[in-house]
Amino acid sequence: MATTTNYAWDTPDDTDLVKDGASAIRTLGSSIDSTVFGGLTQVNRNAQTGTTYTLVLADAGKIVDLNNASAITFTVPPNSSVAFPVGTRIDLIQTGAGQVTVAAGVGVTINSKGAALKITGQWSAATLIQRSANLWVLVGDIVA
Repeated sequence: MATTTNYAWDTPDDTDLVKDGASAIRTLGSSIDSTVFGGLTQVNRNAQTGTTYTLVLADAGKIVDLNNASAITFTVPPNSSVAFPVGTRIDLIQTGAGQVTVAAGVGVTINSKGAALKITGQWSAATLIQRSANLWVLVGDIVA
């Protein structure tokens, strides 16, 4: 079957559509699935139940699930202790009643709208994004 390449997948030429239509559609669908959705993966979760937690390198790209009835301090360590690659994203979910406060380790800056560093409550979420070695942005359902 003759094909034309568009956006990294092959599409059949018009003359082939009638005789090979079903096959061409299956091939196109498979190509779109692998091209568009091939980079999507399940996000792993790190469940934490203590009243304090400090990020570790293995948390990069994960969801940190924070579950405690008491308040939780969640610390972002300095790059000298844990060297996350710039652009690292870490999602936080407060699954317990204890309010999560995100704290900056020594030399770390966490920027957020209105200096908000607390997740608003149970079943709320926030995301940390590293912009440079010791600079992070916190976005999400947060309050000061």
